[in-house]
Amino acid sequence: MNPDQYCQEKCAKSGSSFYYSFLFLPLPRRRAIMALYAFCREVDDVVDECNDVSIASTKLAWWRQEIERVAEGQPQHPVGQALAGLDKSINLPKEQLLEIIDGMEMDLTQSRYLDFKGLSLYCYRVASVVGLLAAEIFGYTDRQTQKYAHDLGMAFQLTNIIRDIGEDARRGRIYIPMDELKQFNVPAADILNGKYSDNFTALMQFQYERAEKYYEQAFAQLPAVDRKSQRPGLIMAAIYRTVLDEIKRENFQVLHQRISLPPTRKLWLAAKTWIKG
Repeated sequence: MNPDQYCQEKCAKSGSSFYYSFLFLPLPRRRAIMALYAFCREVDDVVDECNDVSIASTKLAWWRQEIERVAEGQPQHPVGQALAGLDKSINLPKEQLLEIIDGMEMDLTQSRYLDFKGLSLYCYRVASVVGLLAAEIFGYTDRQTQKYAHDLGMAFQLTNIIRDIGEDARRGRIYIPMDELKQFNVPAADILNGKYSDNFTALMQFQYERAEKYYEQAFAQLPAVDRKSQRPGLIMAAIYRTVLDEIKRENFQVLHQRISLPPTRKLWLAAKTWIKG
């Protein structure tokens, strides 16, 4: 299995909505986005699958070294080799790749956030930076597109937080800011124990509206000149926003289940968005 095949398999196995947006890209850009996504999956898996913090820290340190080796043209891992072998016209700064690792590392030391300002830094590192790199891969001519990519990344991560709240709680993590739990009178114990209430529903409605605001903000900032090249991001947005709407339709029953879309619906949304342009 060559590095590109490794990355494609990593993407396909994840079942992520992102995979469906990659299928419509020309080969050089498809190789790049799959390499980037596979890198994100590798470092995220370190945090999610390793119960020993010291071992996880050591593995993330290894990935930092691997990104340095990518920059030097001497990677060891298939994902590093894929990143190093990308078309030279595609610029993925090592500083931003390292910042993604910084975000993943936050999960090793922090399982609560006092307020949205603190959470925003985490979201920026694990999602907005990815959005900025993805926009670079897709191509753009107007720098305003970077603002779109930043806010779309925030919207995606806020959607993830809503969708995965129960799954994260079972890992002992709560990403909803503590001051907002207090504002809506939802004890952290309710989240950890999967307890629904009217207050919980109101809290989730608040989270939903904030995510929606970031989607609207992102779309408003996408210049018309770059809309065609950024269609993969718009495909992701169509799928993620539909998931968010499904969660709302299910009255935010996310503590005991993970609400998602079937692959056929994701593919239909992807094709529809691509054709719409």
